[in-house]
This record gives sequence, C-alpha cells and structure tokens, in this order.
Amino acid sequence: MTCSFTAACVQLNSGDDLAANITAASDLIRQAAAQGASFVATPENSTMITVGREATLAKARSELEHPAVPAFSTLAAELGLWLLIGSLTVRLSAEQAANRSLLFAPDGKIAARYDKIHMFDVAIPDGQVYRESATFQPGETAVLTDLPWGALGMTVCYDLRFPALYRSLAQAGASFITVPAAFTRFTGQAHWHVLLRARAIETGCYVIAPAQCGTHAGGRQTYGHSLIAAPWGEVLADSGEAPGLALAEIDPAKVAEARRMVPSLSGDRDFAAPRPAQDSLRAVS
Repeated sequence: MTCSFTAACVQLNSGDDLAANITAASDLIRQAAAQGASFVATPENSTMITVGREATLAKARSELEHPAVPAFSTLAAELGLWLLIGSLTVRLSAEQAANRSLLFAPDGKIAARYDKIHMFDVAIPDGQVYRESATFQPGETAVLTDLPWGALGMTVCYDLRFPALYRSLAQAGASFITVPAAFTRFTGQAHWHVLLRARAIETGCYVIAPAQCGTHAGGRQTYGHSLIAAPWGEVLADSGEAPGLALAEIDPAKVAEARRMVPSLSGDRDFAAPRPAQDSLRAVS
C-alpha cells in the first residue's frame, strides 16, 4: 500500500441535454481538483437522464462518437487526475446500449471499462416502473484495475444489491470499490446508506459512491447523498441532496487494518446448497 490521497464524489442532477450535463460535470470536477482531489468520480448516467427507451437510444452514441469521451479525456489530462465517469449510455446497436463506466488515467487515456452487470428491472411502490434490460445489454465481466494506491473494483448502482460481486472484487485484491448511482429517492431513503456501509464492512474496502440527485425528466426523483465509506463502515463524507461534492481522505493502510481485525475474506468454506423451501416442507409432511 502507498500514501493517502483525496477522493471526491461529484453529485449531479442530469437532464437530457448532453452538452449541458458535460459542462455541469466538468465544472464540479474542476472544483474537486482545486480542493486537492486526485481521484474524482461522477454518478451513473452522468451525461443523460431521459424518458423512455426510444429517447434513450436516440441520444445514445458509440464510444468512438460520444462527445463525453474526448471532453473527459482532455479534462483528466489537464487536471492530472484519475477520473471515473460513473456511466455513459453507449450505443452498441440500433436496439441496445451499454450502461458503461469509464476510468480515465491522468494522461487522458481510458484505463478501464465496466458495463453494468445487474439490470434494474423493478416496479417501485411509488408508482415508477423501470425496465433497464429493455434498453441495455448487461455486462458479463467484473472489472478490477490498478491505481497508484491499490486496486479499484468497478460497479454501477443496482449492482449494490448483489454482494457476491463485491466479495469477488475484494478477494481478487480490490482496496477501493466505486458505486456510481442514480438511486431512486424511494429506495435510497430506505437502503442507500446501509447497503453502502454493508458492502464496505463485508469487503474491508473503501466504497466511493457518487450519485444523482433531485427531480429529472418525467418526474423521476433520485436520492443524492453521494457517499464515501471507510473499510470499517464509517461514513467519511455525505453530499446531501443538492448538486455538489463529497470529499474524503483515503488511507489505504486502513484496508489491511480492517481485514486484520475481521479476516472474513479468507474464511470461506464449502457447503451444500439448501433444498428449495417447498421441497423441505414436503420432506417433513
């Protein structure tokens, strides 16, 4: 492990205008750099939140044609920092896109890509219905990449509810895990903080979770509260509910310290899977 560094979460209220969203994100990234951040992360859907499959696909761009890619590449190189763009809507075909997270190195080159694995197909009790799989092709590969301070595991939003992904990243060597998100207000109020803290505690990793906030096109509401959690589960920074920044000092030595105190990552044991509950009921009837 190496020395400490400052990480920043950028919190946005993105709309359906790509250029305006890129400008808003860039302004806050610059502010984060001015406050000493050497690793900056933006939320899921950083450059576009719109309504409906047709509108999403109409505005999607291939990675080679996406205006955000050169804009953020240039910005990372100008500021000399590691820049994680939480996700872009990247066109794969006329019928599908990827919800893709991109990590830019301080030279402006793309250091890693991650396509969101778990699709948000959920009917929320507040009346909103989401069918992400109708528009996006799920990723199939977990991604771990090296930073100067240790290894970074990349995830996106709904992945947060699937702890096996986080355990696999930590057991492969991750010290930091990013969770860029556009968590709904309804689910965020109930689950956001506790899930992020749980993933940090379970893995002994720092969890860096930039988020969308406020009201978007079509009345969609996101929770905000971009969060940085330490390996022992403490919340180091919380940005609240308005666009802005959450910054925290990251000490990689705390990862090893937490894992020494509770070495659960090395405690796996093989076990027989349970029988389905209905089979169990029949067995005792």
